[in-house]
Amino acid sequence: MNEHTKTDGLPGLDLPAMPQVLERARPRNERMASGKIECNACPVLCQISPGKTGACDRYANHEGTLVRVDPVLFLRRGPQALAEDALPLDGSTPAQPSASGDDFFVTGVGSSTTYPDYKPAPFIVASQARGVDMVTVVTEGIFSYCSFKVKIDTDRWLGPEQANIRCKGEVVGHVTTAEYGSQMLSLGGVHHLTGGSKKEGRITVEMMQALGNKQAVDLSIDGGSQITIQAGRPPIVNGVEEQRMRVGCGSATIGIFAKQFWGQCDEVVVVDDHITGVLTEHQAGKCLDMKPSGLKVRGRKSTPGRYFQVANPGTGWGGTDIADPLSIIEGWDAAVAWPGLRLLMTSTTGEHAAWFVLDEQLVPQPAPMPPAVQRVVDRIGENCEPSMTSVMFLAGAGGSLRAGVTENPVLLTRAIKQGMVNVTCGGAPAYVWAGGGITVMVDVMRMPDHSFGTVPTPAIVAPIEFSMTMADYQALGGHADHVRSIAHALQQGAWHHDGAPTQRRDVRALPANGWPLGAPPLLG
Repeated sequence: MNEHTKTDGLPGLDLPAMPQVLERARPRNERMASGKIECNACPVLCQISPGKTGACDRYANHEGTLVRVDPVLFLRRGPQALAEDALPLDGSTPAQPSASGDDFFVTGVGSSTTYPDYKPAPFIVASQARGVDMVTVVTEGIFSYCSFKVKIDTDRWLGPEQANIRCKGEVVGHVTTAEYGSQMLSLGGVHHLTGGSKKEGRITVEMMQALGNKQAVDLSIDGGSQITIQAGRPPIVNGVEEQRMRVGCGSATIGIFAKQFWGQCDEVVVVDDHITGVLTEHQAGKCLDMKPSGLKVRGRKSTPGRYFQVANPGTGWGGTDIADPLSIIEGWDAAVAWPGLRLLMTSTTGEHAAWFVLDEQLVPQPAPMPPAVQRVVDRIGENCEPSMTSVMFLAGAGGSLRAGVTENPVLLTRAIKQGMVNVTCGGAPAYVWAGGGITVMVDVMRMPDHSFGTVPTPAIVAPIEFSMTMADYQALGGHADHVRSIAHALQQGAWHHDGAPTQRRDVRALPANGWPLGAPPLLG
């Protein structure tokens, strides 16, 4: 034995041991069939046979390699024609060395994921936009803490506030506050996804995926209505498709059209389940110096010409439960009213309207509506917005997926709040809520079709992108070793090869969205 054989190494090489970072974990089950692949893309860890997909239908075993089965989507601007078919990401497509961030943007749709969140995001793409070096980091986030906020434009009563909303018998959300001309719903959320039974979680995630992908969903509200809702479509309430969002409450309708009523009517009642308006008592009627009519309306008087609770909520006139508008009239002051008085009753959408004339006993008698009055009623309808269902995806992205962007995730959160990092979902602008974390909200109609997927945990899968300058990315400790050029991403795809998409598809960017690069975040 000589002197050299007594050492285990050379002086100065006693560095801290580093973990061996595998592209995928070793299989949990050593008895797993040799042809199977254990998918690492979510906590379920499916063991996938050759030619098969996992439980989520998003990952497959393709000849012994785990692949993301959908193409990754790129947004594109410019006059160039788009390929009809998806393009392979195996280097065989023509190189585009001049590609820039001014005409291509990589989205998270189909990009694959960072899970289990110790590795960099699958696409960290460098490009130049307007001459500035930019970086876009994209991934498909797995969201348990997420929900949909749904705005339904209608004057119909859908159900009591806080009432449970059910899908296929399972509770999947609740009714929240009514807004001006709209009813708000909250659907999904972590407690329905994971806090109840397995069936509740499964149906909740299926409902959320369908709603996010702009498909129709049938729901029932406890003590309320049966509704069918779909993003960008009119809601269907109890089998009837809504047409109009009310122009305003009864008081607002009185104010808007008071001058047009003047000279045509002696009294106007605008029936509404929130505020029913009476023209001659209303300040608008006073300003027009209208003669009092002596009309007495049921309900609780709020201020002159404005009445609450004239009837119960419902699907009748003005979102009330009445079919006969005269039922809200308590009587007439005989000392003030007069035979021949002309009375218009209408709803806030103009869908319901009736014309009456008082007889000698001061009893309203139905009569044909004069054309001039009908034109005002028609104008009320004309001024109503089309009834629509708006679906907003709301998710907390302040968790582990940030590690796919930087080794010090809090720096990403701070950079967003400082307006340095734009946040988009499928290229659509995402509103970032005030307060801690990265809580984003985005209109699903601005996102590409089929942006949402699921995993059986259950949770929703949705795209998210973070765009910033290269200098800022370096400053917040980004994964610089995994940055690839936009030309490389267009030809070769993700930086990794385990669970990566094998194809890309180019889609047109929506002009209304603006271009994600070089834009500031929408901060709350």
